[in-house]
Amino acid sequence: MRRTEYLPEGAHPLFPEHQPLSVLQEAMDSQTVLEGVAVRCDGGRNLTVHFGGYEGTIPRIDAIHPAISGAERDIAILSRVGKPVCFTVTGIEVDGGGRPRLTLSRRAAQEQAIAWLLEHGGPGAVLPARVSHLERFGAFVDLGCGVTSLIPLENISVSRIPHPAARFRVGQDILAVVTAADAENCRFYLSHKELLGTWLENAAGFAPGDAVPGIVRGVRDYGVFIELTPNLSGLADWRDDLRPGERVSVYIKSIRPESRKVKLQIIQDLGPAGEPEALRYFITDGVVKNWIY
Repeated sequence: MRRTEYLPEGAHPLFPEHQPLSVLQEAMDSQTVLEGVAVRCDGGRNLTVHFGGYEGTIPRIDAIHPAISGAERDIAILSRVGKPVCFTVTGIEVDGGGRPRLTLSRRAAQEQAIAWLLEHGGPGAVLPARVSHLERFGAFVDLGCGVTSLIPLENISVSRIPHPAARFRVGQDILAVVTAADAENCRFYLSHKELLGTWLENAAGFAPGDAVPGIVRGVRDYGVFIELTPNLSGLADWRDDLRPGERVSVYIKSIRPESRKVKLQIIQDLGPAGEPEALRYFITDGVVKNWIY
């Protein structure tokens, strides 16, 4: 689902330099969402923001919507320093020297984003998102204006990974699918694996006799699981010299759609896996319904 406003923080167009104050007045009247960079957080947890040659203040109470996870913690505000923030202009005053004093609200921008998401982000909706933070249990993503939600580890891909860093990096633009929306608490529950294709869609990119690279995802006493794509793995004979996270080259012995199995033969160890590879999405827009792997 594409949109030009309520994008993740860092994705909005920069506010043009040297705009007259009348432009800011128009933005305040229309409550247009703007973006700047937080350059300072004072002892009262008020943020100073620079944008287009102007400077404004986001008061502590307007720095983050209370429904966002961790909003009550100081770190939620302190961690914005040096990073882009979305906001609306809520007050314009001009001092005796003719310099504008601007009051801004990040919370108001987030309220607009939440309202948009509740209207358009029902179950199955595909939304653009930006990875903001990685934890062992999942990836936090920005759905718009700093409105964050979690993609649990088990929902990232069909192929099991030990940590979201095996699939994502902070700042990466991805897609996510809404599994549920809680309007009362302004929360959205997300998944990701449905967008990476079914078993048949992924297997169609390979053929018996191919030699391709893969990543070891599991070593069992009956064999080694090798990830060919985030939603497709195959099984090779057991070896005692491989560990999860290592890249290998493999020979595809057989692909069996009736049992959804891929039989592999390991050619050689290629060393530790590097940065996550670019994701291929089979679904990029619209609504996901009745997805069956």
